[in-house]
Amino acid sequence: MDNDRTGLPPELSDRFSRPFARFLKVEAASGAMLLFATVVALILSNTVWHAAFLAFWETPIGFHFGALDFTRSLRHWINDALMTMFFFVIALELKRGFVLGELRNLRMAALSFAGALGGMLVPALIYLFLAKGGPELHGWGTVMATDTAFVVGCLALFGSRIPATLRLFLLSLAIFDDIGAILVVAIGYGSAFNWVALALAGLGLVIVFAAARIGIRSIPIYFLLGGLIWVCFDASGIHPTIAGVFLGLMTPTGGWVSDRRLRSIFDRVLSYPAGDQWSGDTSERHDLRLAGTAAREVLSPVERLELMLHPWVGFTIMPLFALANAGVEISLADIATPASVAIFAALVLGKPLGVVSFCWIAVRLDLAKRAPGLNWSLLIAGGFLTGIGFTMSLFIAGLAFPPAMLDSAKIGILSGSVVSAALGLLALTWSTHRKTDQQDSM
Repeated sequence: MDNDRTGLPPELSDRFSRPFARFLKVEAASGAMLLFATVVALILSNTVWHAAFLAFWETPIGFHFGALDFTRSLRHWINDALMTMFFFVIALELKRGFVLGELRNLRMAALSFAGALGGMLVPALIYLFLAKGGPELHGWGTVMATDTAFVVGCLALFGSRIPATLRLFLLSLAIFDDIGAILVVAIGYGSAFNWVALALAGLGLVIVFAAARIGIRSIPIYFLLGGLIWVCFDASGIHPTIAGVFLGLMTPTGGWVSDRRLRSIFDRVLSYPAGDQWSGDTSERHDLRLAGTAAREVLSPVERLELMLHPWVGFTIMPLFALANAGVEISLADIATPASVAIFAALVLGKPLGVVSFCWIAVRLDLAKRAPGLNWSLLIAGGFLTGIGFTMSLFIAGLAFPPAMLDSAKIGILSGSVVSAALGLLALTWSTHRKTDQQDSM
């Protein structure tokens, strides 16, 4: 029986709802992997193996080529090279949402953008106020981002008890402020600019754009070009992970082969009678190869790359990042330092305050609107969850703080993220129970 005829006909909405659901499933599962890797890193960092564990990530890897030195620590390669893939996937999801799906309604997208803007500015201001001009002042960017995987993992605990609009709002917000955070990293935490390398990176992006326009569809070619662009950004003084953002936003969202053309090609292949005409250099064999290419190219490059890379990012790159960066020797002396206190307050208080207040202002000014089912109690609960800054906060802390202050910053990040998660889960529990009680009383 033809499987296509056993269910309802496909709708246009499936083109964006199914990728969104798949993205949420991978994020929720990767959140569990991320939590496991974090716990392992914390345990190993506070046992007799802590010195060997922490030293392992400083292992130099690379090569020399004349005057060029591409030797970096293992942690450096994870944070700068592998994390570029993380930001590439984030940019792919952002572009897919804007062009194909959930964020095409600009006023609903504006609500997530407003929340992300407030969730970056208010925590940074609180951090700067508490830091009061000390040596930790440079760490203001640490409190600006939200950990997508952990937030989606927390939402997954409630299943269908919370509306899909809350998941969409928080996922979009997390993507917006991840993009904002990496722009802050590229500009605020880079070194002196090398304008020649920056110009070469720009030229590489132009070549990628031109290659897409003339119809080059080989993914290995684009990965090679992307690697060269990454090297140029790395040499330019701008943090090289920005390459992932640019390349993700440049990825085309349209398939090369239309659904009608795909059906025509398949109909021609299926019309051939059974026999041995598939072997040898026959027209039938050519049509079969053509059908394989058409089946692949009916998906847009954004969808193909997201399908290919998202599981690798969620289940390999992010746990590796946690293992390499979450390790900290917990010391009472590091808990009450200005850096840890400022980060804790900015994540726990600044994030929800910034998200909810900016959303309220955007709605009041009629710049944005809330989606159906997204009430203010759910927005407040979601605001607390945005204080889970784990991945990006650790990422920026490694750039912003000197080694002597890094453990204090990590303790502030971990404690602030844990408390934010607890408050968000409690608020969601109260909100969902309240909704259930109201329904039962009707």
